[in-house]
Amino acid sequence: EGDTLPGGELAPGETLEACVRRHLDEAALAHLEQLETRSDPARNAETWELATAYLGLVPSDVAVAGDWRPIDRLPPLVHDHRAIVLAARARLRGKLSYTNIGFALAPRTFTISELREIYVAALGHDVSATNLQRVLVRRGVLVPTGEQRLPGRAGGRPAALFRFSTRKIEIT
Repeated sequence: EGDTLPGGELAPGETLEACVRRHLDEAALAHLEQLETRSDPARNAETWELATAYLGLVPSDVAVAGDWRPIDRLPPLVHDHRAIVLAARARLRGKLSYTNIGFALAPRTFTISELREIYVAALGHDVSATNLQRVLVRRGVLVPTGEQRLPGRAGGRPAALFRFSTRKIEIT
């Protein structure tokens, strides 16, 4: 067998989105969108079931319940749940290139270095902090706050803090 993604049955009179929010920590969600619907009769050997998957994003500084792991270290998953996770990752990676969806992964304010770490984790490859800042500022996605984060124990100079210009998804 294996682990399952969060989910459950749709209650009478309930919308799909309301069902998703009921099964997740709704307060933690910064973005939620329908990913895909799966209806292959063979997806569950025990019963025929229709599954509508959602992509839900939570900022990196929000604590949520559950066992969070990198995709490459997931335990075995039931049915087609691994394929759903991979489809969600592909959707997120694509949207990072043409939307401001990074807002849903980042804290309210952040340094470019912190944002770079989030993009590296989501994209699965290295990202230049300088290029990331240049592209996102040019698109009007990032706004400097005028504040700085004091250096940590390692020292260095204070880092400028940024925020996303909006916390709603937009095509950029």
